[in-house]
Amino acid sequence: MTGNRFTHFLLAPQYRVARHLFLQFVVFLITVNMLWNEPIRPLAFPQRLLGWAIYFISIDAVFYINLYWLFPRFLLKNRLLTYAFGVLLVSLVIIVAVAVFQILTVEVTTTAVHSELIPILINAISGVLAMGFTVAGMSAILLLRHWILYNQRVDELQSATLHSELRFLKNQINPHFLFNMLNNANVLIRKNPAEASQVLFKLEDLLRYQMNDNFREHVPLRSDIRFLNDYLNLERIRRDHFDYSITEEGEIDAIQLPALLFIPFVENAVKHNFDSEHPSYVHLFFKIDNNRLEFHCENSKPAVAIAKSRVGGIGLTNIRRRLELLYPGRYLLEVAETENQYTVTLKLNL
Repeated sequence: MTGNRFTHFLLAPQYRVARHLFLQFVVFLITVNMLWNEPIRPLAFPQRLLGWAIYFISIDAVFYINLYWLFPRFLLKNRLLTYAFGVLLVSLVIIVAVAVFQILTVEVTTTAVHSELIPILINAISGVLAMGFTVAGMSAILLLRHWILYNQRVDELQSATLHSELRFLKNQINPHFLFNMLNNANVLIRKNPAEASQVLFKLEDLLRYQMNDNFREHVPLRSDIRFLNDYLNLERIRRDHFDYSITEEGEIDAIQLPALLFIPFVENAVKHNFDSEHPSYVHLFFKIDNNRLEFHCENSKPAVAIAKSRVGGIGLTNIRRRLELLYPGRYLLEVAETENQYTVTLKLNL
């Protein structure tokens, strides 16, 4: 809606002068018939011009009284009856003042028929109603402008709130993930210092990627998969009997996604499949088909169950909330569990 030319003209500060000039043009169109109006006694053009100028200024006065006083003071505060009474009162005062002024300055000679009370009352009522409906039209445009501005502010506030919540959810993920990686490095240093030295270089790359993602809204899916591969490779080095696989299908390189979208599921799989006596595994599967992404994360379950799983250490509820903010109505998250395997399936409409 904000991209519409009319609304842009109605709202943009740089068009403030243009809007006032347009209002003057509208008042001119409303009053210009006075120049060709035929009164009982023919008038010279200067008199006609004076009569039109008086009428123009009166209409202008009503419009600007409504714009800067009646509208913001009463209508915007939902005082409708007071506003309607104010418009009628101002219109009546202006019309009476104009009639008196024109009689004194322009229409000096009038006939008896114009002095009768009924025609004068009818003309006054007609003028007030015409003025009132004209002002009502102006107020409708002002209400439209106010409504658009209000919705813009609501949208901006909602966008800022959602952005802050997304940042909060992502920052919740980061400390848990960082803790697990540092713990892995610590284990490797005690187990094999030479191998740990090489792993620390890879850990540096992981940390750099994770920290840099805070400055990016989206990253290539390929980068996230490479990150997951390095993370799982670190886990395989530090653990015995652990294996993993990453399977890809479709145009992976063409996809951009929010960074670190899948790491909570993978971290959860690694954390809760540890088994020192039996083989353990994590299998990841990515599929792109018709602008739809399908992700599977399967992990083995240890013979001795660990504490109840919580995705990424921050809970499945928070993961769902992040997905709702990023892909409202465009995702499906399913969790399945058997005696030997835990599976997470995520489907996104990109």
